Amino acid sequence: MRHILLSASALALILAGGHVMAADDLIDAPEVTISAAETGTQGFYLRGDLGYAGWTEEGDPSLRVFDAGTGTTSTASFDDARFGKPFSGALGVGYQFNDMFRADLTGDYFEGQFDGSGEVDIPCAGEAAGTSCAASERADYKAIGIMANGYVDLGTLAGLTPYLGAGVGVTQLRWSDVSLSSSCVPGAAACSGAGAIDQSFSGDSSWRLTYALMAGVSYDMTERLKLDVGYRYSQIGDGDMFGSGDTSGRDDGLGRHELRAGLRLALW
Repeated sequence: MRHILLSASALALILAGGHVMAADDLIDAPEVTISAAETGTQGFYLRGDLGYAGWTEEGDPSLRVFDAGTGTTSTASFDDARFGKPFSGALGVGYQFNDMFRADLTGDYFEGQFDGSGEVDIPCAGEAAGTSCAASERADYKAIGIMANGYVDLGTLAGLTPYLGAGVGVTQLRWSDVSLSSSCVPGAAACSGAGAIDQSFSGDSSWRLTYALMAGVSYDMTERLKLDVGYRYSQIGDGDMFGSGDTSGRDDGLGRHELRAGLRLALW
């Protein structure tokens, strides 16, 4: 009888140990099956941004005028060119691959205003040889850009995540009607005394290669919503402003220094 009781006790201990091991397995199982997506490091997000481009590099916009009398073409650079209307907006959708890498596709929109003046070494229409022609130009433009961007998040501390990024895409720059005013500048010969000549030309539209570099920091407002503040430099390629007969204008592209702020909303 004592042997039977000892055997039963040993069996009970084995069964109890088995139950304990099974319970441990159940407790440990969730740690093994949690995926990256469940920890919030993967998934799609939406973004929206507002920008302020307080400094725009206009390059060297130029005016080309053909002189029928001499059969030559002269070019004037707009030495004091100015670009205004610095605000912009962007919307996009992206994907967070892991804690470090993400990418998005954005659509950008901004408007601008150009004012500039220059001088060509040929006479204005109706003026004598030996004079030159001063010109001032004014036009508005609208731009729509499509950019593919990639980012590296550099780690999170107290909800703050600094990042670096780069993007490439295209921008359609559409110039409105261009107003051109020209007036005679005396030189070896005197001007006739006629007043300035005002002309209007239809603006051109073209798609241009664009690239961008970004740096900034995001802040976790909630588990799904981030505030994003940063700097972006974008360079838009050159193209024609207008062209009509003997006179044409060309811009040298735009380099935009922007401060941007926006929100990113995770969709998982």
